[in-house]
Amino acid sequence: MALLKNSAALYKGLFFNTSASSNQLVLQCPACFPVYYYRRRNYSPQARAEVSPSTEQGCFLERLRRRQVLSLGAMAACIPLYQANPASLAAEVKKGFQFVSDTKDGYSFLYPFGWQEVVVQGQDKVFKDVIEPLESVSVNMVPTSKQDVRELGSPQEVADALIKRVLAPPSQKIKLVEASEHDADGKAYYTFEFTAQAPNFTRHALGAIVIANGKFYTLTTGANERRWEKMKDRLHTVVDSFKIDKL
Repeated sequence: MALLKNSAALYKGLFFNTSASSNQLVLQCPACFPVYYYRRRNYSPQARAEVSPSTEQGCFLERLRRRQVLSLGAMAACIPLYQANPASLAAEVKKGFQFVSDTKDGYSFLYPFGWQEVVVQGQDKVFKDVIEPLESVSVNMVPTSKQDVRELGSPQEVADALIKRVLAPPSQKIKLVEASEHDADGKAYYTFEFTAQAPNFTRHALGAIVIANGKFYTLTTGANERRWEKMKDRLHTVVDSFKIDKL
């Protein structure tokens, strides 16, 4: 997961600000990317990687950077961790998917059957395919004083800033395919699709962001471009299933 790799210490300390005189996003603090690692419970760290600092960042994005760190190399090397499903799954769970619900942080989503949970420092929840390292889903969140994602800008503005400054490194060629807004249970969600091209692979990814419960939630999932046609329907199911509950 190239995309995840370069988000290395991402989700911590950044702040998406809206200036009083304009609706444009004002990026404030510079970001830094500390060392991170992946581990299995009760085991010592399996891999470490270090990412270079990005250019000028906003405080909100900095907070994202410090927690969103998923590395292609590290994820490929990490040891999967089995996660048992809740005793009673939602009746609407689609065939071929498993349901995960985090009642403490107030979110739930579906992920493809066979993906396993891995522990990633700085991430709240990560599931990945044990064979294809670019196929994964991750959820992260940071505190925010904002009440609605629309306060940060349009879907295109927010997705573009998030991708370039959090979800992919400066060395990758980024293309925002589309971004849109929809409402669910009275909350505004932004969903987006993009590609991140590295020298030896391209990751095709989907994301969803929403503000609720005093938190900025981000779900990201994707696959290698060469497997996009095979995986895209499943990945869209993952993004579409992402729901936030009131705490």
